Amino acid sequence: MVAVERALSVLDCFRPGAEHLSLADFAHRLPLHKTTIFRMLNSLARCGYVVREPDGRYGLGPRVLFLARVYERGFDLEAVVMPVLERLSADTGESAAYYVEGGEPGQRLCLFRHQPHEGLHSQVIAGSVMPPDKSSTGQVFAIWAQGARRNQERLPIFSCGARDPYTSSWSVPVIGQEDRFVGALTIAGPSVRLKTVDAAAFEAMILERADELSQRLGASAEMRAILYRPNEA
Repeated sequence: MVAVERALSVLDCFRPGAEHLSLADFAHRLPLHKTTIFRMLNSLARCGYVVREPDGRYGLGPRVLFLARVYERGFDLEAVVMPVLERLSADTGESAAYYVEGGEPGQRLCLFRHQPHEGLHSQVIAGSVMPPDKSSTGQVFAIWAQGARRNQERLPIFSCGARDPYTSSWSVPVIGQEDRFVGALTIAGPSVRLKTVDAAAFEAMILERADELSQRLGASAEMRAILYRPNEA
């Protein structure tokens, strides 16, 4: 098991901007002796997961691409997102939704949504296309999708009465492969009720679920720590 984890840690050293690494590069990134890293690289090369280039550096091998293609063919976004929404909704008692960019600049599409079966809740349904606005979700898209200037906003972003006078929400960006923005995770509910909840607990829960979802979508541990666990970064 330790050997497997070490081999995976070697593969994790590759990332955008670091596609070709020398033995010294690996040694700088890993708490392992060069001899151990060299043996790992040789084993990975024999199995096609890395290739040694003419200049002595290493790059990812064709076996990694094959596995990526297998993953893409079997990937089901709904199966990844919905359990996160269901858990967030169960933990908070409020509606949880996942938004992606709409067809026009600034628009957002409510792709998936889950809400408790009882009580009064936000009436946005999956499939709804929302225009740009100052709601927490609208602010996430303005900043991370449209490149609006940030004003040192802390995450998650909160809004009250921005889209309609009776609804409040918390939203946080979700990132995926190559640490690119892919969507927003949102908790929404009646303002009169959300004013009485433990805001710190709600914020911690949505950040935890966004971290989980971004990990499932391929975001790096470093970027996830910056966005969702700033005190640990």
